[in-house]
Amino acid sequence: MQYAVARRGLPSAASFRLWSLGSSNVTLRVVGERESRELNARFRKKRKATNVLSFPYAKGRGDIVLCHPVIAREARAQGKTLAAHYAHLVVHGILHLRGYDHEKKRDAQRMERREARILRAFGFPDPYAVKSPPPR
Repeated sequence: MQYAVARRGLPSAASFRLWSLGSSNVTLRVVGERESRELNARFRKKRKATNVLSFPYAKGRGDIVLCHPVIAREARAQGKTLAAHYAHLVVHGILHLRGYDHEKKRDAQRMERREARILRAFGFPDPYAVKSPPPR
């Protein structure tokens, strides 16, 4: 767990570990908008901060970068708790590291069903029940 922003108001490290689905070979990094924007521009050629980025380096292993200001704004706009939105985005990132993709409609539906099932097990509602922009 790495923090490039103040930890105040963030979910606990224990929550992040839980939402990581037992993935011990994953680094989670919570960043501000500048770092997110720089990474998104460098690796995805998009010049804006984004909620989550996944960087796989081996099957099920890698780094997940979470942008706190974007996540906090999205949670408020979508009427979700910050914890529910973070849980969703951590699970989303972990699934990417495990080979899931959402480029094709069928793959997106498969990934969304898996995310919803996992989040239900953690006590969170289906993040897709109320249609909101998908993680970027």
